Amino acid sequence: MKHFADHFVVTKSAARQRTECAILGIYEKGPLSHAASDIDIKLGGTLSRLIKNGDVRGKLGETLLIADLKHAPCQRAIVVGLGSRDAFGRKHYRKALTAATAVLVKTGAREAINYLSLETVRDADAYFSGRATAEVIANALYRIPDLKTAKKPPAPALKRVGVAAANRSDKSALDRGLAHGQGVSTGMALMRDLANLPANICTPTYLANAARSLARDHRSIRVKILGEPEIRKLKMGALLAVTQGSAEPARLIVAEYRGDPNNSAPVALVGKGVTFDTGGISLKPPPAMDEMKFDMSGAASVLGAMVAVAELKLPINLVVIVPSCENMPSSRAVKPGDIVKTMSGQTVEILNTDAEGRLILCDALTYARRFKPSVVIDVATLTGACVVALGNHLSGLFSNDDSLADDLFEAGQRADDRAWRMPVMEEYGEQLKSNFADFANVAGREGGAITAACYLAKFTKDLKWAHLDVAGTAYQSGAKKS
Repeated sequence: MKHFADHFVVTKSAARQRTECAILGIYEKGPLSHAASDIDIKLGGTLSRLIKNGDVRGKLGETLLIADLKHAPCQRAIVVGLGSRDAFGRKHYRKALTAATAVLVKTGAREAINYLSLETVRDADAYFSGRATAEVIANALYRIPDLKTAKKPPAPALKRVGVAAANRSDKSALDRGLAHGQGVSTGMALMRDLANLPANICTPTYLANAARSLARDHRSIRVKILGEPEIRKLKMGALLAVTQGSAEPARLIVAEYRGDPNNSAPVALVGKGVTFDTGGISLKPPPAMDEMKFDMSGAASVLGAMVAVAELKLPINLVVIVPSCENMPSSRAVKPGDIVKTMSGQTVEILNTDAEGRLILCDALTYARRFKPSVVIDVATLTGACVVALGNHLSGLFSNDDSLADDLFEAGQRADDRAWRMPVMEEYGEQLKSNFADFANVAGREGGAITAACYLAKFTKDLKWAHLDVAGTAYQSGAKKS
């Protein structure tokens, strides 16, 4: 299913540009945006009267659909509040545009133009406006792959979305932003499709087949799938320990993209692919356990990143590694107190079988060494402790390299997908001491997200490494579950 609209850039004024729907902004306490002012003249002051009558207040995210317009180049207009003019920034732009597109996709408009891009957005430029537009529109058009038997609602009519350029010099930046936003949105749609599927469908084998399909769709991607016999030959004792309680066979997914003709060292992305996590013998409580189908969101994220890179034909080399399995309780399941040998040769005492993500990741991090990567970044819904620490607004960022940590922090700021750096310190690592193995897989409740990262750090010596704990940001709970 196509989750995005075709995009274009317009340079005509709103008063001269014909469209089926114009997205116009109004600031709090009345000031019209540039395009709204142009359209208001054509409408004989209709927007000004709506403000005067109190029908439009300009509060951030408030919307009003005005249909059947006469004497205007647009058939309909969506007026959206932009809040305070002085405070209008990146977050406000996205919130206003999201509110407007929620209305837009419910109309019969096949084409629309976003005129919010003409406004001055604090700490942003034309590139941001274009990219944010593509991402917000794709999000509005996305539909969860549900298995309901009722007749599906009709797909939105929207097929094309234009973005207004303040001047011709902004056009190239808007075009670039739209292209990048569409590429990222394609990867995000794959990630969401995989994560939203139930665990009885999205098994490790399903995830592996989804990765294979990427290679069929993109000639620049090569995929290799390792089954349990190959995993056993690699001596990945930690991954095998997690999967041994499940009837579903584990898979190690390896995807490579080569876009740099100079054959530079690749970036390695490692994603946690636990397609369902019961906690194993250390069984989770029943409430919200169904959300553990999302425990492969790290895997889905790195596969989505691979798609985005391939769509944009970026001049880099990239390798994606996904250890995938289920964590189930059974007579064969790993038990608290069991000791396993990892691919690195280090031994681990498994004190809590619900701390399984770090077990499969440590073997995947060791496997990543064979590619001699320039950097290694793992992405995982790793700890509830990270949600306690940062809530659902920020991902936890851990790294053994300051420059890499700074780059990831800045990238998150630019993408409006923010992370917050957390410590990786020797004192926390010492809490993992074991009387019976090289170390344990848990270290108690205190600083749980940090000690989990310190566990992974034991497998990243001499690597330029970062860990993103996305347990709080990868999915939504409750009525908005997705």
